[in-house]
Amino acid sequence: MYDKDPVKIFVVEDDPAYTKFLKYVLELNPDYEVEFYTSGKDCLANLYKNPAIITLDYSLPDIPGEKVLSQIRSHDPNINVIIVSAQEKIHTAVELLKSGAYDYIPKDHETKDRLLNSIHHARNKTSLIREIDHLKKEISEKYEFEKSIIGTSPAIKRTFSLLEKAVQTNISVSISGETGTGKELVAKAIHYNCKRKNKPFVAVNIAAIPRDLIESELFGHEKGAFTGAVTRRIGKFEEAEGGTIFLDEIGEMDLNLQAKLLRVLQEREVTRIGANQVIKLDVRIIVATHKDLAEEVKANRFREDLYYRLLGLPINLPPLRERGQDVILIAKHFLDQFANDNQMRKFKISPEAQEKLLQYPFPGNIRELKSIIELSAVMAEEQDIRPQDISFNSTTRMESFLYQEMTMQEFMYRIIRHYLNKYDNNVLEVAHKLDIGKSSLYRYLKEMETSGI
Repeated sequence: MYDKDPVKIFVVEDDPAYTKFLKYVLELNPDYEVEFYTSGKDCLANLYKNPAIITLDYSLPDIPGEKVLSQIRSHDPNINVIIVSAQEKIHTAVELLKSGAYDYIPKDHETKDRLLNSIHHARNKTSLIREIDHLKKEISEKYEFEKSIIGTSPAIKRTFSLLEKAVQTNISVSISGETGTGKELVAKAIHYNCKRKNKPFVAVNIAAIPRDLIESELFGHEKGAFTGAVTRRIGKFEEAEGGTIFLDEIGEMDLNLQAKLLRVLQEREVTRIGANQVIKLDVRIIVATHKDLAEEVKANRFREDLYYRLLGLPINLPPLRERGQDVILIAKHFLDQFANDNQMRKFKISPEAQEKLLQYPFPGNIRELKSIIELSAVMAEEQDIRPQDISFNSTTRMESFLYQEMTMQEFMYRIIRHYLNKYDNNVLEVAHKLDIGKSSLYRYLKEMETSGI
């Protein structure tokens, strides 16, 4: 939190007695850094010091209070200006508040308490603005392409090139790729690097929402629109106004809802269920799917007109097995992250462990790699991750050698070895499963012993 930082306050007051009073009141708080000015000109000349709060006398000798307020607002609209004045015209007070004054306090016996209370609230507001700005900056940095999407392989460099194009316009983006390749991460990277980054990013997983609720989830509903609609609900499209809506697993959307989504995209407007009011939308669309939407269109499971409306800039994320040394870069990133989150010393991945990782196809892609690496950190006896610390899912163990470059004979030997391990070295059972003769299997086993496989 930022509310413990010193708060710079300007006091603009031409009455010496009242200045002395304000000086006494404000300097009681050691968190206030107060500077005093007797004219509007002096105050404006020092705005470069970036005060958080200014208490401004309305009746200054050189510049009218409303003009000082206007120039302060032009310099920085986040400065909280509290008007302190002896004049009692309600109309003037209202106009000053409309012009952007944070508060208006008359000079009377309650001034001290009201002023301290107003400064306290203004300070909290400033603290919140600073924290929001800090979080926005943190998010933007987090989703910088090179920080959020790790890799140097040709495949990922092509992705970077497309991302650079995506952030330059409001074109719709369709992201495809296997499960676990980081489709939502890419969608966020696009949003937080484009002009809409200060507006909402709203993610919706179509596959995770029951079919009878998804229309209400996306478009909203009015109270009483259907059984269970006890209050009005704002839909995800409205929530994303000015920003980006990310529709994940769009290929799972029901055909009837596809027609309604198409209309929303064409007309750039939405109507809540049970309402007549049309709500205009300014929302960027990013969709993702692990399915081949073109094939889904051919199979009549996805509308062709919606397909072309959503296609926009297509970005296909490469599977991890096609990214070469990126596997090691990402693994090291996950290791450092895990060590930091758990207050552990940093790990290193031994060359042998790196080789083991590179030989595995990662059917679960980046998500699976993260899980494997975190487990290896837990299992490691030292700060070096060794091959024995790395455990792969047994259901994919056979697939792993299919992605290695070997001769046909080596592949055959590996398959035999896999089945022998699976069936506890029962030669008869393995011969039956592989549909080869027992004598042939014994011959292969002898050859395997000779070759060391």
